[in-house]
Amino acid sequence: MEHDGHRPDPSDLGQFIDDIPALVALMTPEGALDRVNRRTREYFGASLDELKRWSASDIVHPEDLPAVLAAWMHSVGTGEPYDIEHRMRRADGAYRWFHVRGLPLRDDESRISRWCVLEMDIEDRKRGDARLASTLNELSASEERLRTIVDAIPGFVWSAGPEGGVDFLNQRWCDYTGVPMRDALGNCWTSTIHPEDSDGIQACWRSLLASGQPGEFEARLRRFDGIFRWFLIRAVPLRNATGEVIRWYGQNTDIEDRKRDEKLLAGEKHLLGMMASGAPLAQVLGSLCELVQATEADALCSVALIEVRRTPASRHLRLQPGAAPDVPGDLLEDANGQSLDAEISPVAWSATRGEPAVLADLATDTRWTAWRAVAFSHGIHACWSMPIRSSGGDMLGVFSMLWRKPKAPEPSHHNLLAQFTHLAGIAIERARNEAALRQSEAFLARTQRLSLTGTVAWRVDTDEILWSEELYRIYEFDAGTTLTHDLINTRIHPEDIPAHDEMLQRQRGDARDFESEHRLLMPDGRVKFLHLVAHTTRDENGALVYISAVQDVTQRRLADEALSKVRFELAHVARVASLGTLTASIAHEVNQPLSGIITNANTCLRMLATDPPNVEGARETARRTIRDGNRASDVIKRLRALFAKKQAVAEPLDLNEAAREVVAMLLGELQRNGVTLHPDFADGLPPVVGDRVQLQQVILNLILNASDAMAGIADRPRRMVVRTERDEVGRVRLSVRDAGVGFDPRDAGSLFNAFFTTKADGMGIGLSVSRSIIESHDGRLWAEAHEGAGATFAFSIPCLPEKNAADANAPAGSNRTTESS
Repeated sequence: MEHDGHRPDPSDLGQFIDDIPALVALMTPEGALDRVNRRTREYFGASLDELKRWSASDIVHPEDLPAVLAAWMHSVGTGEPYDIEHRMRRADGAYRWFHVRGLPLRDDESRISRWCVLEMDIEDRKRGDARLASTLNELSASEERLRTIVDAIPGFVWSAGPEGGVDFLNQRWCDYTGVPMRDALGNCWTSTIHPEDSDGIQACWRSLLASGQPGEFEARLRRFDGIFRWFLIRAVPLRNATGEVIRWYGQNTDIEDRKRDEKLLAGEKHLLGMMASGAPLAQVLGSLCELVQATEADALCSVALIEVRRTPASRHLRLQPGAAPDVPGDLLEDANGQSLDAEISPVAWSATRGEPAVLADLATDTRWTAWRAVAFSHGIHACWSMPIRSSGGDMLGVFSMLWRKPKAPEPSHHNLLAQFTHLAGIAIERARNEAALRQSEAFLARTQRLSLTGTVAWRVDTDEILWSEELYRIYEFDAGTTLTHDLINTRIHPEDIPAHDEMLQRQRGDARDFESEHRLLMPDGRVKFLHLVAHTTRDENGALVYISAVQDVTQRRLADEALSKVRFELAHVARVASLGTLTASIAHEVNQPLSGIITNANTCLRMLATDPPNVEGARETARRTIRDGNRASDVIKRLRALFAKKQAVAEPLDLNEAAREVVAMLLGELQRNGVTLHPDFADGLPPVVGDRVQLQQVILNLILNASDAMAGIADRPRRMVVRTERDEVGRVRLSVRDAGVGFDPRDAGSLFNAFFTTKADGMGIGLSVSRSIIESHDGRLWAEAHEGAGATFAFSIPCLPEKNAADANAPAGSNRTTESS
């Protein structure tokens, strides 16, 4: 039962066929058993897996099995209905006769999507047939005895002459129709046939008389109380020795229950098809009401929907129209925007209480006076209202049947009511779920638009690509355009295409989640930056599928670039801000080599002026002059590098060496401030990757801050320890420990904020810039207050991977050899 690619919930389908009071089986288009209802499993005392092997077991009587298999294969092969009688074994081992009919269910393209097989127990009828045959054999012996026996048969038995005129009807037929035999002989019996069936049955009867062959037909017979029920009418000819038909014998079997089951099954199929094809809820519920009214001729059916309105203080129930094709309008509840009152009607009572309201006779009930008066005016004398619940037990609506005569539910009605309310519940819940899904999809589309995020599904084996609407906007393609990788590459920045194609090729085989970024170059020259996150999954056939989210991060990238530029400017300002502090130290450092240069130059001149000239001494003095000149040049180079406005350069470096250069630069300043510096540099420290100048700026800032923290200390040594070490997680750590005034632990979270300072003349940007530098190196900068005096500021950054470290430490000649080879 498939329509437009949708399938009804299999669990719901199982409930439907379980409610049918007969043995029902569903077969695949190829003829294999797919599902059976509960009554079938109970009758055979077997599981579904055991029943699937029916053709190789004794479920079908061995004498009947070849004919059954042949008939079934013929129907499967031709698509013709399957109709056969045979014996089947009950759970207790007894075989009983069944009339088995199989109808093909077809989809919109007339292909068989399922076989529905209905198995009706006809053991009693067969026994009656056997008695009939026995009776007919004894007919010539005793006419009176025959009549007695025929009247005892649990069915309608009749006989007719060779021309077709009925000459005998058993007493059961007369009792059922209320027509005496004398008034039904000849062709008078046709008066008991339903007017719509009369022409058809007479045509069939004439056809049998003409052919002389046995046959059967279905028609509705009027009961004595005017009710029509369906009967299966069979006729068998009796021939003489020469083969001439000398008499016709027949039997009528009540098949009303079977016809009702067939009608219900067909109606359910139609309703499920409507649900699967997305028919409006009102149309589905209207068809349900029509099915109910066709099943129960004296009933009018309606379905009312329940709407729950919630406010912060209360919860209100309201009724909404669902379907009521033939119910008078003034019997339907008009909520009129008001909260539901149980005293309005039985429907409202059932809705608010969540319980059935079964009124077998309105005349004996004293509730709902106004509603009952209106019901009486329309000839309504009974009302059954049943709550409709969702699969989770929530109230969805009320199913009602109004009767023109007082009527109490019979046992068979309980199953029908459960079946109808279940169908209504499925329709209502499905419609609301689909409405919620549409709302969710619309919300998702708006969310994607706001977040500039689109979704894409890529089926790897076929290269099928599906995009969301937002992704078409991002790439600026027309919605609905057939997507290919070549078309997508027309938007990807030419510089990023090789890497993008290489990534896609790699992911075809890796089947792993991945993440990437690339740029788009739009036709008008604009550049967009995209960030892609993909998750791998498998479809129902095991094919590899990537589900991805693609976000336009152009604005974020531009903002990051602007922020990076601001940070660079701020770092430069921080370095320049340190210049005043370093001036005296730098002058001292440069003055020493300059003084040495002058002294050595004068010494060299005196040595050259002696007679004879002291050339060797002058040469040695010149070497010392060159040494002092290089020393002064190194100081100036470090100074210029530290305060130059340069972009960061990541390279392998020795943190000990970088720290020593900063210490050498600041040593004079520290000595003048009375600070004793104790370097504690770990041996064998692995190299790190970073920008030498930026990391030296951080070290310089931490050392100067520690020196400033001890500027006013007079009661203890101004001792500073600069330590490097390798921590337990494979990182390199540098810490600066002082014996200064420390800081308030409550300020620990603010120390690294921009413009926060504890110094009267501080700018509050040094530690903020230092944190930005360390974080850009994938590291961490923190501060620790001591229990006594002072504080420790430290940072840690990752080590260079061992392979890269080996390459970085390899001799230059070794590198050249590798490259040349």
